[in-house]
Amino acid sequence: MSSCIGRFAPSPSGELHFGSLIAALGSYLQARAQQGKWLVRIEDIDPPREVPGAARRILQQLEQYGLHWDGEVLWQSQRHEAYREALAWLNQQGHSYYCTCTRSRIRQIGGLYDGYCRTRQRGPDNAALRLRVDRPVAQFTDTLRGEVMADAALAQEDFIIHRRDGLFAYNLAVVVDDHFQGVTEVVRGADLIEPTVRQITLYQRFGWPVPGYLHLPLAVNADGNKLSKQNHAPPLPAGDPRPVLVQALRFLGQPVSEGWRDEMPSVLLEKAVAAWDLTRVPRQNILLQNG
Repeated sequence: MSSCIGRFAPSPSGELHFGSLIAALGSYLQARAQQGKWLVRIEDIDPPREVPGAARRILQQLEQYGLHWDGEVLWQSQRHEAYREALAWLNQQGHSYYCTCTRSRIRQIGGLYDGYCRTRQRGPDNAALRLRVDRPVAQFTDTLRGEVMADAALAQEDFIIHRRDGLFAYNLAVVVDDHFQGVTEVVRGADLIEPTVRQITLYQRFGWPVPGYLHLPLAVNADGNKLSKQNHAPPLPAGDPRPVLVQALRFLGQPVSEGWRDEMPSVLLEKAVAAWDLTRVPRQNILLQNG
């Protein structure tokens, strides 16, 4: 068994759509082609954005499409104690500070936080917690794209790790959980390239090994916007999964046998794992003709 561990980590803000399937399938194939494990984590740490029943439906959709995961599903809503411990350690080490700046103030100064509260010794009341970014990460190596340069100003920003409303920030939770689950390679959509340098900064702060990163092309509509729940992308069809699986494989540049209509989804996926070729995966986002 390979030591490779991949994962798919959707947020339950709606059902899976074709764009989500690309991320799930790409991460699945990359892990399975290395005889590795493939995990599923439900990122349910933002209750205001969650849709009741969406998490269970996502798991049903993955099973319908033959994307079976290893082990138990990890639910971020059950991981609050781990996040609190991580925040406490960062605070004790002097790596974070409380910030009471409002969004409107940050908008007024151009949208990037300027470190205003860094030396002002704020207390926790009505405050967010920010990471003190003393050694910004300016670039990383993407398995598909090679060297990726970050926006220098963004990389240097002291970013939020615990929100003013009491919710845990995405960047903190994803790093704590990927480390906890032993994830060795994060395969996800190119819309998440930007936060990668922040996540690597957190790994370095904790002294944890940094996983590999691979960002897949996005499916975009005629306006150039990615398919997303916010853009009302239709959920994956409930019927025969094979036509959509084949569409997703072709989107990722992978070969599909002529007789796929006569094959079970499990056989389609077995063949796709055996034939998985990262050099065929496009680096550019792709317009969906029916998007």
